[in-house]
Amino acid sequence: MERAAIYRRALAPIMLFAGSVGVLTMLIGLLFHMDSTRDFCALWLGAAVMAIAGAFLVARRQALKDHEPFWSPPTRRVALALSPPLAAGMCLGVLVAVSGAGMPPLVAFIWILFYGCALHSAGFFMPRGIRLFGCLFIISSCCLFSVFTLGWVKSVPNAHWLMGFFFGLIQLAYGAYVYLSEKGKNAA
Repeated sequence: MERAAIYRRALAPIMLFAGSVGVLTMLIGLLFHMDSTRDFCALWLGAAVMAIAGAFLVARRQALKDHEPFWSPPTRRVALALSPPLAAGMCLGVLVAVSGAGMPPLVAFIWILFYGCALHSAGFFMPRGIRLFGCLFIISSCCLFSVFTLGWVKSVPNAHWLMGFFFGLIQLAYGAYVYLSEKGKNAA
């Protein structure tokens, strides 16, 4: 149980940081009309690198502050669980971009799906909530992709809005929830 509390404590600032990066990236994409698949992928892959680097720095700072090793066996297990789905999603998204398919929403659906798979995988080494959070991404991606593919909605979604909602607003909401629920447990 002690390990779960440590993960929750580190998870809130990481999710808040990643969500902030997501919202900022969405605004940049919308403001500068980065709507081609290549521009979209370059922008959001840059945001992913920034979010991963920021998460690394936040987790490292937390470990140093608590006088704990950063690259501990549990941290390695979580990193190993996250890596395959994130790498697969990145490769598949880049292949769609390089193919010139002209489908930023398809890339967004792919990245949302694989990010959900990564969270779900990491959730086996973390509190149950992260697995459920991953399931939210997986189910949402599949449902939204089905709705737009089957033609139930005639317009094509803006990929920046999709990414900003999932990688920005939902991340911020989850980070705030973890932060506030952790504060409540410490106060009691």
